[in-house]
Amino acid sequence: MMGIQQVSLRAPKGPKGSRALFRFLSHLGRAALLVGCIAAPALAAEGAPAGFETKAKQAYMIEARTGTVLLAKAENDPISPASLAKILVADTVAGAIENREISIDTVYKVSEHAWRTGGAPSGTATMFAALKSDIRVDDLLKGVMVLSANDACIILGEGLSGSEDRFAERMTNHARDLGLKITTMKNASGLPHPDNRTTVKELVLLSRHLQQTYPEVYKTYAMPEFEWNKIRQRNRNPLATQGLGIDGLATGFTEGQGFSIAASVERDGKRLFVALGGLATDKERQEEAKRVVEWGLSSFAYRKLFATGETVGEVSVYGGTRSSVEVAAREDVEVFIPASNPERITGHITYTWPIYAPVAEGKEVGRLSLFAGPKLLREVPLYTRGRVEEGGLTDKAFDAVKELLLFWW
Repeated sequence: MMGIQQVSLRAPKGPKGSRALFRFLSHLGRAALLVGCIAAPALAAEGAPAGFETKAKQAYMIEARTGTVLLAKAENDPISPASLAKILVADTVAGAIENREISIDTVYKVSEHAWRTGGAPSGTATMFAALKSDIRVDDLLKGVMVLSANDACIILGEGLSGSEDRFAERMTNHARDLGLKITTMKNASGLPHPDNRTTVKELVLLSRHLQQTYPEVYKTYAMPEFEWNKIRQRNRNPLATQGLGIDGLATGFTEGQGFSIAASVERDGKRLFVALGGLATDKERQEEAKRVVEWGLSSFAYRKLFATGETVGEVSVYGGTRSSVEVAAREDVEVFIPASNPERITGHITYTWPIYAPVAEGKEVGRLSLFAGPKLLREVPLYTRGRVEEGGLTDKAFDAVKELLLFWW
């Protein structure tokens, strides 16, 4: 079974014998437990310190290194991605380059469909690719990431997958591979389609993946301008060139849903990813994005809870020479917490129980989940810090009795 229940470590009131039994069962019940409270400041239950509000209808912001959630508001509500779909285009193409399916020097021809649907005749964001001309993947990516060019998206899609429809299917499958359950694309550009959808949370996770996995490709977002077909255009993300530390990603607009943005900022050794949706005007989008990232950068600080390899807790072992084994993380366990308005962080260890002996050292057996109230801040894989050999018949019999008592209780 998966340990998902929360078991208080405080003994209940009652006779001495019942308290002793409770302590015994609590020790056994580490498969389904609250292992304890870590005394450290934490985030408010809604993902932000009390008093901070955003005008955005949907909002999600995390700190990059730890993944700590700083702001969450209707983060799982489906929205139309509009031009924010181009983040998924960039990530999909970057993956194809990384896997050597194509290179930055691969050349694709501009089809009539790409030219009419996303090029000069379309009246939408375009890099002005000339009909039947040949364009390198490197230049097409610049069109996508700097100019939000619809023609560049379609040309890349047709080149990679043979048609825009098949590329949209590939984008959707790629989103699923990244663990994005909502993001679905029916075209390459994000132009209006009733079945295009995403969430601000998934946009943040996608943006983080692009920046951390393909940092050289990501740098394209910071280009102040790009010229193609003798037409020079400025970066369509107005915040990328204002000296705020924002170095990507994209903006969007959908009739009925308003203005949206996915952005990342790096300053003073801190990097944040944020996505906002449902803003009323372009001006409000710019002002709110700046206000949110400035708040995130100035109001939080890093706090180390456990060092790499430091024991976090123990998990129970069935049928071994020892009844438990220590677990630790393979990285420093940090959170990004408010400098004021402190609360407590709770840590839960969860794992599939029982873990049968023998157990090898360094085996991934569970995860540490860190919470502020009901709000999940981050999850960290946990690995065993030692071996547990298989026990004899007496060990197994005793563990069988413990298992029976645990589930009876």
